[in-house]
Amino acid sequence: MVSRFVFNETSYFGWGSREVLIDEIKNRNFKKALLVTDDVLLKVGIANKVINLLDDAQFEYELFSDVKPNPTISNVKKGLRICKKYHCDYIIAVGGGSVIDTAKAIGIVMTNPDFKDIKSLVGVTPTKNESLPVIALPTTHGTAAECTINYIITNEDDKVKMVCVDKHSIPTLAIIDSELMSSMPSSVAAETGMDALTHAMESYITKNHNDMSDIFALRAIGIIYNNLERAVNKEKKSIEQMALAQYLAGMAFSNVGLGIVHSMAHQLGALYDTPHGLANALLLPYVLEWNGAVCSDRFIDMGIAMGLDMKGLKNFDAVKKVTQAVRNLAIRLDMPEHISKIGGKEEDIPTLAQKAFNDPCTVGNPREATLSDFEDLFRTAF
Repeated sequence: MVSRFVFNETSYFGWGSREVLIDEIKNRNFKKALLVTDDVLLKVGIANKVINLLDDAQFEYELFSDVKPNPTISNVKKGLRICKKYHCDYIIAVGGGSVIDTAKAIGIVMTNPDFKDIKSLVGVTPTKNESLPVIALPTTHGTAAECTINYIITNEDDKVKMVCVDKHSIPTLAIIDSELMSSMPSSVAAETGMDALTHAMESYITKNHNDMSDIFALRAIGIIYNNLERAVNKEKKSIEQMALAQYLAGMAFSNVGLGIVHSMAHQLGALYDTPHGLANALLLPYVLEWNGAVCSDRFIDMGIAMGLDMKGLKNFDAVKKVTQAVRNLAIRLDMPEHISKIGGKEEDIPTLAQKAFNDPCTVGNPREATLSDFEDLFRTAF
């Protein structure tokens, strides 16, 4: 079997690593940036840590900060208009997954104008040209959008999240400065960390996993499980470890795909505007246990990576131990355990199930899921 891996061109890691940005811009001979961020990051001063570097170097940029959580087609189109109007030749994205995904969509359409409706980006997108160069500086330790070929945009008309997969969308440069992640509210740190754990665990059990993705996924699982709580409590070393782990998980899932935790979480985000990491945290234990029926051997490996005592355990006992450990972690991080707690409505379950069944992530799940299975899982989690 042939396995393909796609990586971004260059990545920097470390506390304060944003300082390399100026030399990178100079060396690449970029002229004017579209700086994509959100109003909250501007207000709390995180985005300004990057903006100040650009100002001190007297680099030109246009600011686009109107990015909302679960970014929409309208968001992308607005940023696209600014990028075109001011003739920006590269994009700097400072933010979490929503910001970086918006930047990726803008960058792709700038060089592939046939997709200007944005809706046609859904699925495996047949673009011909590399994106306008994107420099991504993540401010959360969860989505790994800075190193993946995937991005998510909400179609607000149809109330569905579009999963866009395009090797041309991967950022040219990623600067994983853990200092930018250190000011996250505890709730955001917890949610995005659980998102990263979901990426790692789903990519380890997906039907498309391979030897290389397994290395990244298992290492990420161990680091996240043993550092997330301390990172939420602002321990510097653990924040740095989470920055690395979410990137490792991103390299895994970007190349082998995910599963139905994401298929289901996408629908909660689209219908209820639920933060993506929170939706994943809620659903992960239920789906892990359900998937364990067909891949219990993989749970032994995950448990060992987490530091659990898996000696003598096999089959469903291994599944139960790992699933309970994940559930307990989510509870300690104050994640809701039921969809009813996030404003979900039981009458929406058929709609949620149908859209999850149609989600592109469903095909990667290790256990085949029918429409009825999705309804049962949503009801169990309700």
